[in-house]
Amino acid sequence: MANDAKPRFYELPLQERSKTLREQTGLTETEMDALTGLSGLTPAAADKMVENAVGVFSLPIGIAQNFLVNGREVWVPMVVEEPSVIAGASFMAKLARAGGGFFSTTDEPRMIGQMQILDLDDPVSAQLKLLEHKQELLSEAAQIDPILQQLGGGPRDLDVHLIEDSPIGAFLVLHLIMDVRDAMGANAVNTACERLAPQVEAISGGRVHLRILSNLADQRLARARVTIPTETLSFDEYDGNQVRDRIIEAWAFAAVDPYRAATHNKGIMNGVDAVVIATGNDWRAVEAGAHAYAARSGRYTSLSTWGHGADGSLTGSLEMPMAVGIIGGATRVHPGAKAAVKLLGVQTARELAGIIAAVGLAQNLAALRALATEGIQRGHMSLHARQVAAAAGAEGDTIDLVARQLVQEKTVRSDRAVEILKELKN
Repeated sequence: MANDAKPRFYELPLQERSKTLREQTGLTETEMDALTGLSGLTPAAADKMVENAVGVFSLPIGIAQNFLVNGREVWVPMVVEEPSVIAGASFMAKLARAGGGFFSTTDEPRMIGQMQILDLDDPVSAQLKLLEHKQELLSEAAQIDPILQQLGGGPRDLDVHLIEDSPIGAFLVLHLIMDVRDAMGANAVNTACERLAPQVEAISGGRVHLRILSNLADQRLARARVTIPTETLSFDEYDGNQVRDRIIEAWAFAAVDPYRAATHNKGIMNGVDAVVIATGNDWRAVEAGAHAYAARSGRYTSLSTWGHGADGSLTGSLEMPMAVGIIGGATRVHPGAKAAVKLLGVQTARELAGIIAAVGLAQNLAALRALATEGIQRGHMSLHARQVAAAAGAEGDTIDLVARQLVQEKTVRSDRAVEILKELKN
């Protein structure tokens, strides 16, 4: 009997995947070309983005499927060079649908600008003076970016911290809290801090030294949660309850041990960074904020939490800073990033942040499930085998032939790939 089942997305040829994506998302041919690398960022455009540009550098972009976030179907673009990341996220998103998918919430897009105030005769008195002039300083900051004000953003709060135990003695740090709307916010915050510096010096009697945004965006958090029924977790010889308990046990290791937590959180960032890069956002800032937030208690720990639901289901949640935007920077300059934002169908930076958090949680679940059951290498190495085969010199259909034998032999090594390739040629 013929198999008339429709091929799954990953089973389609490369060009057919692009065609399917365009048909289902409404991207124009030009936008699809920018997303897939047929056009997009040119060396001339790159020359306007960075200093001493010599060209452009490409990484693979793939689509994570099956994501249901706050009840909306989402095609997720991911830029990543590591095998198994996109497959893992897609499969966990598929399992999550049995519990309603992912649900995310985000804070208002508030960023922190810091001003270091030195050379103070009486730091405590200077702190009080600055707080007395709080409304005056906020009013001045509101005049700096009238467009941001018109969009509903601008300064929201101001605080002053006394640092007593430092290698250079006591000093003050002023925190200016800015609502940056749909931007990442670095330029707006840094500009405000620069402009306020003379006024802060006049009030405090000190010298404003550093004045710059903080990447610990703990007032701009994104959260995602998911519920997975235990029957959905069953596979092969593994019972769903057993898989659930093993996942929770694996998470508990990361919750108490920083050596494990570093790799655990790296798995989260595999998903987070891939979407941040695809949308032209600053993945270094997001990474810095995530790891600083994981250590906010004084001990580095897991960004995610896993446990039992009331009905015995597996529940997971993730909370982390998420300073991303959909305007400004590379998100408006890089054609591929613009197409990726459109593909996601987001209208605000907060919506983008919520989707990214969901992808991070899915990626975390994929790693925990693999580690707690069959081991991380089985799925990862089977996908990695194609890279090894290509690196050994295999081309076209031969790549799959070599990769398949590497996996069957459970020897995914470059030297063995070279040997297999020679055997096939002979």
